[in-house]
Amino acid sequence: QVEVLLNAISGEMKASDLMKAVGISDRKHFRKDYISVALKDGLIEMTIPDKPKSSNQKYRITPLGIRQISG
Repeated sequence: QVEVLLNAISGEMKASDLMKAVGISDRKHFRKDYISVALKDGLIEMTIPDKPKSSNQKYRITPLGIRQISG
């Protein structure tokens, strides 16, 4: 699941755009099984880490995430 997310990220993306890219419509499921796992593993990062619930929050892949999908 996380690999699908990593392959879907292009630059900085909002959660809603990522959900569309991976074909998930359940926001709670997406946050729990995709975003939270990828954040915890250091594969993606927030653009506004001080405000995780900001409406302007976006996510981007980290160098570790890039290595994960390249590897």
